[in-house]
Amino acid sequence: MTGSLEGKLALVTGAANGIGAACACVLAEAGATVVCADLADTADTLAKIVENNGSAIGRECNVADENAVLSLFAEFGAELPPLDILVHCAGIIHEAPLLDTSTEEFDRVVAVNLRGSFLVGREAIRAMQGRGGRIILTASDMAYYGRETFSPYVASKHAVLGLTRSWAKEFAPDILVNALCPGPIDTAMLAAENMTPEWRKKEMAIPLARFGEPEEVARMALFLAGPDGSYITGQGLGVNGGSIMP
Repeated sequence: MTGSLEGKLALVTGAANGIGAACACVLAEAGATVVCADLADTADTLAKIVENNGSAIGRECNVADENAVLSLFAEFGAELPPLDILVHCAGIIHEAPLLDTSTEEFDRVVAVNLRGSFLVGREAIRAMQGRGGRIILTASDMAYYGRETFSPYVASKHAVLGLTRSWAKEFAPDILVNALCPGPIDTAMLAAENMTPEWRKKEMAIPLARFGEPEEVARMALFLAGPDGSYITGQGLGVNGGSIMP
C-alpha cells in the first residue's frame, strides 16, 4: 500500500466489475477503507482487496432508486465512519439507432447514468459538508464528440459533465468535484453482447490503437482522490488513448 489514502473512507459504485472494481482495488491499495456498492455481487472485488491486505465492505444498491441511495448513505457517520471520497462508476450503455430507441430504453439509460449520478453525488456532498472531500463522477469521451446510435448514453454522460462543473463551483473550496472521461476501456461494456463489431472497430481507430485497461482509469481516480489532486476541480479528465483531445 502507498498509504496516500490511509484513514480515508471511500465509496465506489459499480464496484462489482470493470472500472468500478479496479477503482475499489486501487483505492484500497492506497490505504482507504472502501465501501463497494453495486446491484451485482461484489464478492470477487472484496476478495481481491482482502487478498492484498486491504479493507473493504460490500453493499447492494440500485443507484437509480432514491430510497436505496438514502439507505446506503444513512450508514455513513453511523455504522460506518464519515465519507471522504466518492468514485461513482455505476452506469449502463445502449446502442440503437434513434428511430429504433424506445422511450423506455431512453429512460432506463438516463435513470442509471444521470439520475444515479445526481442521487449518489448529492448525498455524498451532503455527507461531506463541513468536512471536505472528493467527488469523482464518471462521464465518457463520447460526452465531448457524440456518437451515432448512442444518443441516450451520450446525452446522459454530457449531463454528468454539467453536474460536475456546477457542483465544483457550488461547493468549492472544501469539496472538489471532477469527472473521469474514459475512452474505449476493456470491460464488459465493450463485449459483443453490448456492442456491434462495427462499433468496436471504430473504438480502435484512435492514436494509441488499443483498448485501455480498467486499472489505467483507476489510477486517475486515485490521483484525483489523493493529495496530488488538491488543485483540480470542475474538470473532465480523459483517460482515452487520444480518442478526444478537448
